Amino acid sequence: MAAAQGLPTWERKVRVFLCVFGLFLSVYALHVELSRERNPDYRAMCDLGESVSCSKVFTSRWGRGFGLLEFFVDKHSPLNQPNSVLGIIFYTLQMGTGLSLSKKAALFLVFSSWVSVAGSLYLASILAFVLGDFCMVCVSTYIINFALLYTNLKRRRAIEGMKEKAG
Repeated sequence: MAAAQGLPTWERKVRVFLCVFGLFLSVYALHVELSRERNPDYRAMCDLGESVSCSKVFTSRWGRGFGLLEFFVDKHSPLNQPNSVLGIIFYTLQMGTGLSLSKKAALFLVFSSWVSVAGSLYLASILAFVLGDFCMVCVSTYIINFALLYTNLKRRRAIEGMKEKAG
């Protein structure tokens, strides 16, 4: 692993932790949404009160396709997936792509992190100003996305430094 010597030593462990935690939260969010669709009386562990309810958020219009896809496709279209499914895909790609030391992989990680942070800011504003709710699961994923962006920026800088030294 001589090529990995230029990477920060904490980067891989932090990436795995963040991605596994993000995957866990995304799978849990999907479970809550599907359970609530099957049983409207379902109460999730993250439903602590009227204004602290993750299931209210997950089953809202903005819980699928960021509330935007239904303008382009039918509300029940297979393309209009729960945001948690997008999270599962994102964290899986982050973990898998993080195995590569290529400059292209580093750029993809940074670009996809910027997209996730933009999505997090958008959904956080919907959470605060439209739904008037606090969702612990949602806020946790926003924090994970910002931490992944920081990790990916450090990784990209280190890989660019390694490539400059090598040639």
